[in-house]
Amino acid sequence: MTIPHEECNTCLFKHKLCKGLSEDEFRSIFDLTQQYTYKKGETIFKQGAKCNDLIFLTSGIVKFVSNSNGKELIIAIDRAQTLLGLANILNEDVNLFSIVAVEECKGCAINLTRFKLYALSNRKFMVEVMSLSTQMFRDAIFNFISVARKQSNGRIADVLLYLSNKIYQSKSFSLGLSRQELADYAGCSKEQLIHTLRTFTNDKIIWVSGKKIEILDESKLLTISRVG
Repeated sequence: MTIPHEECNTCLFKHKLCKGLSEDEFRSIFDLTQQYTYKKGETIFKQGAKCNDLIFLTSGIVKFVSNSNGKELIIAIDRAQTLLGLANILNEDVNLFSIVAVEECKGCAINLTRFKLYALSNRKFMVEVMSLSTQMFRDAIFNFISVARKQSNGRIADVLLYLSNKIYQSKSFSLGLSRQELADYAGCSKEQLIHTLRTFTNDKIIWVSGKKIEILDESKLLTISRVG
C-alpha cells in the first residue's frame, strides 16, 4: 500500500527518529517503505525467522512473545507509535521473539538494510533509535523484576498500572488481551488472576465488566504494587 505524503509529514518516525537525516536520506528510506494492516492475533514478526524489514507501528497494540518448549511467554506489551524489530539490527537480522497484534494494527515496513546503513553512519540517528529501543526493553526488564520479586497481587497491580498509564493512557480501558494472556504477562495462573481481579473489585479498587476495566483507586493499587 502506498503511503500518502501527508501521513509522513506528521509521523513520529520522521520528526523524532529521522531528525538527524537529511531530506534526501529520509526520502531514500521512504521510497522503499510500504504500509500494512495486521489483524488481531496476526504475527508481525515470527521468532527465529529471517527479517528484511523493521515495522514502524503507526496504530494499535502489540505483544512480544518468546516461545520455548511449546510454552508462550509474554515479554512485553507496547503501543503505537514505536519501531518494531530493533533487536534485529544487532542480531544478524533474525527475530529474537515473535511480535503479535493484540488488536488491529497498522505499520510501515522499512527496509532493514537501508535503515542500518544510516544508523551505522549517522550518530544522531543511531542515538534516537537506541533511545526508543531502550525504553521498550526497560519496561520489559521492570516487568521481569516484578514477576521475580512480588507476590501475585503485586504483579497484577503492576500490570494494571502499566496498561492504564503506558498502553491505554486512561483509567478506563477495554482489554485486547485475554484473561490467560494477562495472567501470562503477570506471571501467575489464570485462576490467581481472576481471584485477584475479583478481590480488587470487591475492595472498590477497580471495576471489571467483561473486557472493560476501570481503575477506581489508583493510590491503593500503587500501595499494593509497592508492598506486594
